[in-house]
Amino acid sequence: MLPEIDFHVGKKGLKQILEKVINIHGATKTAEVLDSIKAMGYKYSTRAAMTVSISDMTVPADKVQMLEEAQKTVDRITMNFRRGLMTDEERYKAVVETWKETDDALTEKLIGGLDKYNNIFMMADSGARGSNQQIKQLAGMRGLMADTTGRTIELPIKSNFREGLDVLEYFMSAHGARKGMSDTALRTADSGYLTRRMVDVCQELIIREVDCCEGKDIIPGMEVAAFMDGKETIEGLKDRITGRYSCEDIKDRDGNILVKKNHMITPSRAAKILSRGVDKKGEPVEKVKIRNILCCKSHIGICAKCYGANMATGEAVQIGEAVGIIAAQSIGEPGTQLTMRTFHSGGVAGDDITQGLPRVEELFEARKPKGLAIIAEFGGTATIKDTKKKREIIVSDGINEKTYLIPYGSRIKIADGAELEAGDELTEGSINPHDLLEIKKIDAVQNYLLREVQRVYRLQGVDIADKHIEVIVRQMLKKKRIETSGDTEFLPGTLVDGIELEDINERLFAEGKQPAEYKDVILGITKAALATSSFLSAASFQETTKVLTEAAIKGKIDPLIGLKENVIIGKLIPAGTGLRRYRNVKLNTDMDLDATLDFDEDYEFDTTVSSLNNSLNLDSNIGINLEDEALAKESIVVREEPVGVIE
Repeated sequence: MLPEIDFHVGKKGLKQILEKVINIHGATKTAEVLDSIKAMGYKYSTRAAMTVSISDMTVPADKVQMLEEAQKTVDRITMNFRRGLMTDEERYKAVVETWKETDDALTEKLIGGLDKYNNIFMMADSGARGSNQQIKQLAGMRGLMADTTGRTIELPIKSNFREGLDVLEYFMSAHGARKGMSDTALRTADSGYLTRRMVDVCQELIIREVDCCEGKDIIPGMEVAAFMDGKETIEGLKDRITGRYSCEDIKDRDGNILVKKNHMITPSRAAKILSRGVDKKGEPVEKVKIRNILCCKSHIGICAKCYGANMATGEAVQIGEAVGIIAAQSIGEPGTQLTMRTFHSGGVAGDDITQGLPRVEELFEARKPKGLAIIAEFGGTATIKDTKKKREIIVSDGINEKTYLIPYGSRIKIADGAELEAGDELTEGSINPHDLLEIKKIDAVQNYLLREVQRVYRLQGVDIADKHIEVIVRQMLKKKRIETSGDTEFLPGTLVDGIELEDINERLFAEGKQPAEYKDVILGITKAALATSSFLSAASFQETTKVLTEAAIKGKIDPLIGLKENVIIGKLIPAGTGLRRYRNVKLNTDMDLDATLDFDEDYEFDTTVSSLNNSLNLDSNIGINLEDEALAKESIVVREEPVGVIE
């Protein structure tokens, strides 16, 4: 079928092949290829007549020995606990860790020992159904379970489904199964509510113009590098720059331009940048400055160049695309999937997105996180003081000195004498975005939110494009709080749109007046949705009475920019063909231009027959004077009849 594909193709490989086909040959050809793949799949599935039997589940011979060794380790840990060498919490962690390691080793042994034509292995390996996690439960050991609260039960289920569970194991297994079911029901609602809030906060973001920086020499952008988690890559540089516009020329060692300034980085160009691109120092490219939704200067919506490629087509995004809604659904829908994933592993400990979804919500609502990390307020040298009663980290830069008291149980992340920068983490945990905004300003917060949301999804095997998260983060950071009003009309403490405020300040500066001073603020998605300029949109979201009362007192005017407010009052939505620029599109046919009907919005119709005849330039015998027969058949035909009836 495709001669260059001569290797084993699973579900992931199939995705990559189809991506290549659609990029090179377009959608029509891809549809044909998909059809052929489907036909081939059905043909060989029928011929193979594959089935799953109990003999496919071969229990590893070393299982008994591995379990005995693990039990000895656990007994040793318990003995140390009884002697008072460790706390109960430490004992619990060590026991759980021991069983987890044994479980992983057994899984590895089991998968490695399966024949490559084993029916169950083929199913999981191809990505059709099942996973190593489920094969492990069939022929390895069921492993550690989580109880109803989500805490891991330290007694593992040593049996598998092939051997059968004993009574105690069966009841422990029931714990997990119940948790799986209840989680599915509860978390689906949480995920749906998160999606609703995201839709509400960014429904007004529509592509409104091609380029917000047209004619300007300097294009605002953001330097991006690969997202790392220690040594592990969360998201590679290629993924982050594909489908974005470059802010500067990117060259190779010989000075040849790989991507021009303000041009899109296609997948092939991205590959060239990674293999041949160099930075200004001549080093291989590790960072690329790209146009970014967070730096877009459009007053209403977003511009096409800051957004980049449409993720559905791979081509530049069209004006009128409702990118806000697309972003909210692209983040929310996998949230629902992740929620469901608990159900498939039947509450097996560790594989629970219950950790993931609340984390995404915590980030988007800009809450103070659980397990807060302490961060340095300014740069300097760190000194760790560890006394019996307390632990302290003293940060000094020669002028300022600050002592941070480390709570019991927090793990220190830095070494004694380390040189720190402002915003560096002193202990392990999650950073409070409000503190980060105070210390390291807006760019650091944008990067942090982007990285953390990506981490949650990528660890669950869900790939989301950066631009969707950027859309939401843009809305969270778009307001500024007025500190001193200067010569503006704003009162101190008022929240004002950032781009609007910049324009007002520039104008005042040019006139020699005093501009307003402001502070960056971060709003959670619920607050940001209620702080929108449209009172109709805010009222239809939450706290209806409060929003409407406030709007009435202040005499607010709704500019009708977003989708919701237009739907509420029954107007065409300002997206897609509802945009004013697309409303009067006329096809270039051979139609007599004098005979076209110009339905202006403000036109008042007089419904009498004689006035219709005059205004439409009607012949006395026929209806509308059109040369095109097909159009004439479809048009309204008005005849002069004594009764004055319009057919």
